[in-house]
Amino acid sequence: MKGPLLLLIVGVSEVYSGHSLRYNYMAVSVPGHGLPLFSEVGYVDGIEIVRYSSDVGQVVPVAPWMKKVEDPDYWERQTQIIQGNEAVAKQSVKNLMNRYNQTGGFHIKQAMYGCELRDDGSTSWYYQFGYDGKDFMAMDIERGVYYPLTDQAQVTTQRWNSPEARVGERDKNYLENICINWLKIHIKNGKEELERTVPPEVKVSDQNINGVTKLHCQVHGFYPREVDVNWQKNGIDVSSYEAKHILPNSDGTYQIRVTVEVPAEDREGHSCYVDHASLEEIVTVKWESQVSSNTLWIVIVVLSGVMAIAALGLIIWKTSSASVKDGSSISSNA
Repeated sequence: MKGPLLLLIVGVSEVYSGHSLRYNYMAVSVPGHGLPLFSEVGYVDGIEIVRYSSDVGQVVPVAPWMKKVEDPDYWERQTQIIQGNEAVAKQSVKNLMNRYNQTGGFHIKQAMYGCELRDDGSTSWYYQFGYDGKDFMAMDIERGVYYPLTDQAQVTTQRWNSPEARVGERDKNYLENICINWLKIHIKNGKEELERTVPPEVKVSDQNINGVTKLHCQVHGFYPREVDVNWQKNGIDVSSYEAKHILPNSDGTYQIRVTVEVPAEDREGHSCYVDHASLEEIVTVKWESQVSSNTLWIVIVVLSGVMAIAALGLIIWKTSSASVKDGSSISSNA
């Protein structure tokens, strides 16, 4: 790292700490864009654990520790469940095309659902649906009912919330109980990987364009995924110039860049704040003018209170339910 660096410790980390189990599935009207007609993928803490695609026709483990699942019939049973999902999803796409008065073309139905278990024992869950990359409907997690996010979803929500169907109640039961139980099993089997922490590298730099300066704070190589990165000027928050997107690295860690725009003469006093579960305390890096280089690198390592400086389809949704992985229950066609 070139040039002086001011490192300030300003408080105890409060970044979310816990684990999550999430499933995404997707069905398309016709082959195209390199996508299978149907696919479903499961993730724990953002790490892909299982995968199914209509091209393969079988649920397969992805994370090495998924092979520790003790039930010998697990993979065959899950394959049968997902194949049932596939048949329902393909019909659902046709139903939605009719509802949107579409006679052909490439259309996509997606879903995202899952549960979270925090270190303090609290839980949360969600179930979201969409069509052609737009919101369709979602679950009210408190009442266990679905609400429409577009006019075309009203028919579905009325049917799913009817006393005869009670789809939301069944899905809520899955998320509160079955999903959480399986998450605990996955945490146990993948403990070595899932409970590791990798501290971030932080890069602070500036870029001058037509009299306007962009200050970049690049945070790289951290795990778990949750991180809080903010710019402040003299202790007051500064709005970021770009959306904050956390992107995966090939080694299983994550990265994020947070940028603010400031007048060229107003760079002084800006600091980047980084909060992460691997850090016992929030770390602040102050921007400072550089002569030979305006790039600063910090590697923050915290071990037992000792700190050493060294070293990102679509909104995912679902419009119909059928049985899902790990014994879940999904409803009929949208």
